[in-house]
Amino acid sequence: MFENISLFQTAGAMARHAAASQAVTARNIANADTPGFRAQTIASFSDTYRAESGEAMRATRPGHMRSSATMSTIRPEFSDSDPSPNGNTVSLEQEMVAAVNNQRENDRAIAIYKHGLTVLRTVIGR
Repeated sequence: MFENISLFQTAGAMARHAAASQAVTARNIANADTPGFRAQTIASFSDTYRAESGEAMRATRPGHMRSSATMSTIRPEFSDSDPSPNGNTVSLEQEMVAAVNNQRENDRAIAIYKHGLTVLRTVIGR
């Protein structure tokens, strides 16, 4: 039932994107000392949505944010960091910031999902 409501599709896509980003961040941190390892990154959720749909999210008011939606493919790309002497491009500082941003994106997706459920419950009178 919830799969047909675009709000829940968007929240699910946001959560999947956050999980994929966190997996890439964890892989980068795990290989921080591996010689020659190249750090990877994933495009932001809004960029991924625009690439998949060919359009930006609609806004009904000027104050609305313009990002979100669904995506079927999330592809990591190599980051453009300067390599260390052993050829590794992982910056632990950047990866820690990315981990926090991934957590925030996941929390935002959960909040959107919960709010949608609250609205549905209100509509049906619970």
